[in-house]
Amino acid sequence: MSSLLSVQGLEARHGLLPAVRGVSFEVTDGETVALVGANGAGKTTLLRTIAGAHKSAAGQIRFDGDDITRVRAHDRLRRGIALVPEGRRLFPDLTVEENLLVAARPDRKGQWTLDTVLEAFPLLKPLRGRRAATLSGGEQQATAIGRALISNPRLLLLDEVSLGLAPIAVEAVYRSLTTLIEGGTTIVLVEQDLKRATSVASRVICMLEGRLVLEGGSELTREQITEAYFGLRKAPT
Repeated sequence: MSSLLSVQGLEARHGLLPAVRGVSFEVTDGETVALVGANGAGKTTLLRTIAGAHKSAAGQIRFDGDDITRVRAHDRLRRGIALVPEGRRLFPDLTVEENLLVAARPDRKGQWTLDTVLEAFPLLKPLRGRRAATLSGGEQQATAIGRALISNPRLLLLDEVSLGLAPIAVEAVYRSLTTLIEGGTTIVLVEQDLKRATSVASRVICMLEGRLVLEGGSELTREQITEAYFGLRKAPT
C-alpha cells in the first residue's frame, strides 16, 4: 500500500536550536501511528511542521504523492491535513456547535458533518449550545477533535490527546477515538501515556532529542518502548 504521508530527512528549529533532526517515516492510509517521547523530544514541533504551522529547515514532506514542504498551512488544510493543537485553542465565546461549524469546508466533501461528529462524540450532544469557555477539559478536547474532523481531513494530527484531563474524560475521548479508528480515519497522535498510545496505535514511533530512535508495531515490547522513551537505547545508525 502506498503511503499517504511521507516524511524524509525532516529538520525543524526554534531559532538556532534544532528541535527535529533528520526524521523520516511514512504513514499509510487508514493507519494509526502513536508518536511518543519525553517532554522536549520534538513531537509537537514535528506535528506542527507536518501541518505547516512551523517552518521546516530541511527535508521533504509528501502528502498523497505531492511535495507539500513549502505549501502554506491553510493550503495543507484544504488538501486534507488537520491539526488538533495542544491546548485545544477553541473560540471561548462561541458555542460548541459554532466552534464545530466554523471549520466546515464546503470544498471538501466527506462523511463528517455536524450530525456525524455529534454521533462520534455523544458527550457533546447535550452541550451543543454551551459556550466553549464553560466546558471541562475533556469536553473541550472532544470539541477540538470534532472541529478538525468536520473539515473532512484525510490525515488527523492530534497533539497531547490526554494531557491535563481527568481519567473519566480520557476514557470518553478514547472511546470516540476508537470509533474514528475503526471507521478508517488516518491518525498520527502524540500521547504521553504509553499504555493509551499502544492500545490504539497500529505502530509506535519514539523520539528522543529530536531524533527518531524506535519505530515498530505489535512486535515491540513495552520494555523496548520505555527504554527508547528514556534514552536507555541507542538510536539507529
